[in-house]
Amino acid sequence: MKVAFKPGTMIYPLPAVMVSCGDNPENYNILTVAWTGTVCSDPPMCYISVRKERHSHQLLMQTKEFVINLTTEQLAFATDWCGVKSGRDCNKFKQLHLTPEPAQIVKAPLIAESPLNIECRVTEVKELGSHDMFIANVVAVNAEETLVDKGTGAFQLNHAHPLAFSHGKYYGLGEKIGGFGFSVKKKKKT
Repeated sequence: MKVAFKPGTMIYPLPAVMVSCGDNPENYNILTVAWTGTVCSDPPMCYISVRKERHSHQLLMQTKEFVINLTTEQLAFATDWCGVKSGRDCNKFKQLHLTPEPAQIVKAPLIAESPLNIECRVTEVKELGSHDMFIANVVAVNAEETLVDKGTGAFQLNHAHPLAFSHGKYYGLGEKIGGFGFSVKKKKKT
């Protein structure tokens, strides 16, 4: 038997990411976003959704650039803190001892402590209601070298212990169950 809920945002878990924005050290900011994801693979595109009243909304509208910084269990405190504190009142990089690092292409900084930084340039802003969706092209990706498999070149985010967000709580990921296509993969003969 199912229980009926009113329409709402029930697609969980989600990545909890720290989005860095601003175009010079005086206005660098970090906001935590769970409304994020991929919208297209060719060309590579993603989105973040941000409330208009957030301090970073104005920066995003001005610069049209941001960096999605994936988070880890080790970054859980910083991830939460950046979601509840406003950049109007403090410098989040300094307060949390996070390191702004120059990006390859955009003016927004990378967060050095993040295992993967996705540089984005906004192509469209959609006003949706409580949030505006910033749709962006991925213009560069920066991966922590120690997480790249030397043999295959594959990025191994699982080794960084990524952080997920579900119904107002943060979680680490569990054990791997299978890989893409495992349900139809032919078994090897022994």
